[in-house]
Amino acid sequence: MSDTDNDTDTDALLSRLHLIEDQPLESRAAAFAQINDELQARLEGGDATRNHA
Repeated sequence: MSDTDNDTDTDALLSRLHLIEDQPLESRAAAFAQINDELQARLEGGDATRNHA
C-alpha cells in the first residue's frame, strides 16, 4: 500500500468520525462499534497475510 493510499484511507476514516460525532449518542455508539469491528478485521487480516507469506 502506498503513502497516497494510506493518506486516502486516513482522510476517509477522519471524515467518517466527524460525521459520527454529529449524530445522537445512541447512533454514535453503534457507528463507533462498526468502525472498531472493521479496523480489527483489517488488522487481523494483515497479520494473516504476513504469517502466510
